[in-house]
Amino acid sequence: MFKGVRKFVKSAGPGVITGAADDDPSGIATYSQTGAQFGYGQLWTALFMLPFMISVQEACARIGATQGKGIAAVIKEHYKKWVLYSVVFLVLLANTINIGADLGAMGAAAQLIIPLPFGVLVLFFAAIILVLEIFVSYKNYVKILKWATLALLAYPLTVFLIRLPWKEVMHATLIPNFELSFAFLFIITGVLGTTISPYMFFWQASEEVEEERANHLIKDGKPAITKKLMKAIRMDTVVGMISSNLATWCIIVVAGTVLFANGITNIRTAADAAKALEPLVNTFPNAGFLAKLIFSIGILGLGFLGIPVLSASASYAVSEAFNWKEGLNRKFKRAHGFYGVITVATLVGLMINFIGIDPMKALVFTAVFNGVAAVPLIFVIARIAQNKKIMGEYTSGILSKIFIWLTFVLMGVAAVLMFYTLTKGV
Repeated sequence: MFKGVRKFVKSAGPGVITGAADDDPSGIATYSQTGAQFGYGQLWTALFMLPFMISVQEACARIGATQGKGIAAVIKEHYKKWVLYSVVFLVLLANTINIGADLGAMGAAAQLIIPLPFGVLVLFFAAIILVLEIFVSYKNYVKILKWATLALLAYPLTVFLIRLPWKEVMHATLIPNFELSFAFLFIITGVLGTTISPYMFFWQASEEVEEERANHLIKDGKPAITKKLMKAIRMDTVVGMISSNLATWCIIVVAGTVLFANGITNIRTAADAAKALEPLVNTFPNAGFLAKLIFSIGILGLGFLGIPVLSASASYAVSEAFNWKEGLNRKFKRAHGFYGVITVATLVGLMINFIGIDPMKALVFTAVFNGVAAVPLIFVIARIAQNKKIMGEYTSGILSKIFIWLTFVLMGVAAVLMFYTLTKGV
């Protein structure tokens, strides 16, 4: 079994890493709140979002792989400056807010097992992440990111240990349930935003370019693309997104079964969220502490995975916009601007935790913000991916076009309805 895990981790590419990073602390908090607040009421989103998520991420990977450059660089080459700067601003803002929320979650989770002040823990984690991202080589850093993906296993394991009303669970998975209320639409916008997130678009496109550079596939600025390579990229993306949504399904099921069923409908603290994992260890002494320990390890592992993805994807966008040398494969002295953006984004995100915002609430609000910010970005990605002048023979097929545009419409409608119910007090 361990050999199989090692083989999977070794073969994991940008798609798998992106999928795992998608279930960052913000994702775990949002999915847990979904299950706690609505039980299985939004469980269907884990299944129904999958084709939309795959389509958008496959388009991003295809853009990066075929162009040999990130999305911001492609926009800069083919679109007006106001489009470029708007896109870069949105990504930088969304990612910086997300970094702050994730660092806060790491601090709150660590406090469950380490008796140190919140501020000290958050500062420590920010420092460790920056050191790893700036001074560890890309090849070794990717290895760290791949192993961090295993932190998601706690929730599937819990699913197997709790007694589920399978008929109700499967009905909720397959049959959509919808409520025209602000509370419902707020959370579902957050679910969409933390699943189909702006940082994922830019990260995966840029990481496909990093992989090409690492394997010496870019010659004279042009990537050597083959049908076999594109097939591998698509498969890696599909596997990554399926894994991500399976984890999403498990988190909602566990929270709905353990929290909602026991009257915990509002997750106020990390300890509340950790209660969802108590069935995993309820046969052991000190089950409550063990649940907190597992939850903390999961949040910390996914924070160490997700925050570098957030800061690096923002930095790729800014660096490409201003023609700075970029890439995690470059050393610090050869890419000051790139690593400078990573540092500033992380530090600004860190500062958010010292202005009195509740860490758990911040995670859900961040997901909702991502859900709104993703809408215009998906529009731009859809236009690029189907543009024959840019993509050549690798333009989006009919199914890809349908699902990407449906993603744009559905996420846009969810955001509009959320604001509508807010103004109407529904």
